[in-house]
Amino acid sequence: MKWSARASLTLLVVLLDEIIVAAIVLFVLWRLGIHLPLWVFIAGAVALGASSLILYKLLAPVLNNKQVIGPEAMIGLEGEVVKPLTPEGVIKVRGELWKAYLAKTSISTDEEVIVVGIKGLTLLVRFKDVTGESEEARQKHAETIPKIEIVNRGCPD
Repeated sequence: MKWSARASLTLLVVLLDEIIVAAIVLFVLWRLGIHLPLWVFIAGAVALGASSLILYKLLAPVLNNKQVIGPEAMIGLEGEVVKPLTPEGVIKVRGELWKAYLAKTSISTDEEVIVVGIKGLTLLVRFKDVTGESEEARQKHAETIPKIEIVNRGCPD
């Protein structure tokens, strides 16, 4: 993970509330006349910084992930054939039935496929990776898959 200005700002925001609470506690202790040794402040600051850094490292992948929505979210999902793909048929993906297309071949029901693209409201699919399939067979099969065309029609202004 690259350290950037955004990462520094995020870490500062994570630390900000803790710094404010620490300042209030120190002010109250000072007003009450309670004096703590310097090493207590240093140990508290180190513990605060270390815990915030660990928390940031754990949460950074979640914060940096881009949420995929729309047609792009379907690509890579697995589905089950409901009506044979000869080459068009119906598959079930995430409990929903979708019209699907499998190029230059056919597949029977209850087989598993992977979504590789979308054309309109039709999912373009391929066989789920079969063990024992040679690299040449995979390449040949990949050539039969039509080019992915994702159409994103936004709302008119």
